[in-house]
Amino acid sequence: MRHLVDFREWTGEEIVQLLDRALYMKRHPKEVGRPLEGRTMAMFFQKTSTRTRLSFESGIFGLGGHAVYMDWRSTNFVLSEIRDEIRYVSGNCDIVMARLLHNEDLIEMARFSSVPVINGCCDKHHPCQAFSDLLTMLELFGHLAGLHVVYAGVWNNVLNSLIEVCTKVGIYLTAVTPVVNAGAVDESRRREALESGYFREAKDLASEARCADIVYTDTWMDMEFFLDPRYEEEKRRRMDLLMPVQVNARVLAGSKALVMHDMPVHAGCEIDREAIESDRSIIFQQSWNRMYAQNALVLRLLDII
Repeated sequence: MRHLVDFREWTGEEIVQLLDRALYMKRHPKEVGRPLEGRTMAMFFQKTSTRTRLSFESGIFGLGGHAVYMDWRSTNFVLSEIRDEIRYVSGNCDIVMARLLHNEDLIEMARFSSVPVINGCCDKHHPCQAFSDLLTMLELFGHLAGLHVVYAGVWNNVLNSLIEVCTKVGIYLTAVTPVVNAGAVDESRRREALESGYFREAKDLASEARCADIVYTDTWMDMEFFLDPRYEEEKRRRMDLLMPVQVNARVLAGSKALVMHDMPVHAGCEIDREAIESDRSIIFQQSWNRMYAQNALVLRLLDII
């Protein structure tokens, strides 16, 4: 049995093969059928969600299965140990998706679950997002190896997962990150990525964007903090540090790069409205691909494809 907490144990060949399958499934839905007939996914949410919940629910339903949404705070996970609750849960479903605050809790779930566990987002990784990002790149460019992606903003869970998958499939990834989320960087993995030759760090976004195929940005503040008045000072500090790497017309001048953002978007912060609505923006295509990418991941973890 295999889990998806991150992509550390996946090979580049496995990732590319599954992406090819996901793209085929998207283009030929009638041939996919309803392989999850009689199957159930339990979904647990500590973090708020639009895309993760809707894409998983819609995807599971479309494949003939049933998805059960559970707000973490309304379950006995808040009262009991994870190891005990997940052993009960996994006896009542075929697969678990968990969108949690802490990576160690996901690892605990995977350790004691008798069914596959998918990381729907945590503080360290966002593997489903990165996998669907690659699906969008494959769909638009027809290949992955040799593409150049520039990520701008905060070093966070999304960047960690992009580093994992991009270095495995031959995508050159450059990070321009004046701010680092506390605890987000795994130094051993960072060194591995730098030594791979597919990852580097830079400071000038505009110059990097000129030779990029894709410029990618993400929120400057995690969603659980964005509206919290206690983090207002940190929000202002980040705005001051990060405005030079806002994705806008100045940064994109002289570049042919497409624009990606994993959403939710905060226009006027990490990206301006003009860039969101521009012809080079593929933000919504990127978001719609979450469902197709995750469908393939679910079917692979259940050994259906």
